[in-house]
Amino acid sequence: MSSVRPWRDIARRKSRQIMVGNVPVGGDAPITVQTMTNTPTADAAATIDQIRRCEEAGADIIRVSCPDEESTAALPLIVRAAKVPIVADIHFHYKRALEAADAGAACLRINPGNIGSADRVREVVNAAKANGCSIRIGVNAGSLERDLLEKYGEPCPEALVESALDHIRILEDHDFREYKVAVKASDVFLAVAAYHGLADAVDCPLHLGITEAGGLIGGTVKSSIGMGSLLWAGIGDTIRVSLSAEPEEEVRVGFEMLKALGLRQRGVRVVSCPSCARQGFDVIRTVETLESRLQHIRVPMSLSVLGCVVNGPGEARETDIGLTGGGNGKHMVYLSGVTSHTIQDGEMIDHIVRLVEAKAAEIAAAEVVAEAAE
Repeated sequence: MSSVRPWRDIARRKSRQIMVGNVPVGGDAPITVQTMTNTPTADAAATIDQIRRCEEAGADIIRVSCPDEESTAALPLIVRAAKVPIVADIHFHYKRALEAADAGAACLRINPGNIGSADRVREVVNAAKANGCSIRIGVNAGSLERDLLEKYGEPCPEALVESALDHIRILEDHDFREYKVAVKASDVFLAVAAYHGLADAVDCPLHLGITEAGGLIGGTVKSSIGMGSLLWAGIGDTIRVSLSAEPEEEVRVGFEMLKALGLRQRGVRVVSCPSCARQGFDVIRTVETLESRLQHIRVPMSLSVLGCVVNGPGEARETDIGLTGGGNGKHMVYLSGVTSHTIQDGEMIDHIVRLVEAKAAEIAAAEVVAEAAE
């Protein structure tokens, strides 16, 4: 099969690039994956522990809420401990924004129109400039300004876009352009329409999200439909999957979404069947175990796990490592698409883990050699 597959190409919207700490967002930078802690930020130890789990899952940027002075007081310790840029989530209290900027936050999540008077907005913008902070304007259908609700009667795409443009204007009037924007809603249709409208109106990076999406399964489905359609259309520079689940799960779902669209590659991409009466081993439990045991792999690679020979050999030809179920507890292993050897039930999972780890080390070593040659 030809390696040129134009039907897979996604033409990304051209946006200008900003920096969130040392992470570029927008332009030709990779689409970043974000999450948000749910521990009390004032509890620095608990927050740092959660940040560490999110970093291990691959988070590029992590946001923490700063609702009070105790939270911003803990921020310097959190920022120093984090390996990724920290975004301070601020609502209404302009002093929290000033404190967060001074504490080392890489970005402030605010709505300039909710900060207060023009003088207060100017203070926040000046603090962001002085500390090298970017700003994320976060418009949400659940907290639209009263005048826009009166004008439009209800949250609608036009209202979300107008709100975003109003907030953008405030920053632009203060000669500040290091910003990105989100227009989130829990309704998939509303959010997608608003992002399309905003993408046509501005050149800044866009932060995608379906807000209050729900639990792990329901929220993943809603987020995948909404953000997936936007990403497929080339819209979006950074994403946050909002789930009522642990934040590291948001990171994993975000990466799976990007991996499915070929926009980011990280870790093991598993191709597996839903299983049926033909399966030679318990596919569901095997995949669950392998996914858990292979979370530490960061090198992009593919693994097929199929229960029988109907589709198993074909899928194995397209993956780095393949496992296809056979009879009498004896299963076929494929390496780089080629039939290699068989493995028995009892040894199967440990054997596949070792093969994946060895392949990941081989790929990583080859990348080091390639970089040295350049």
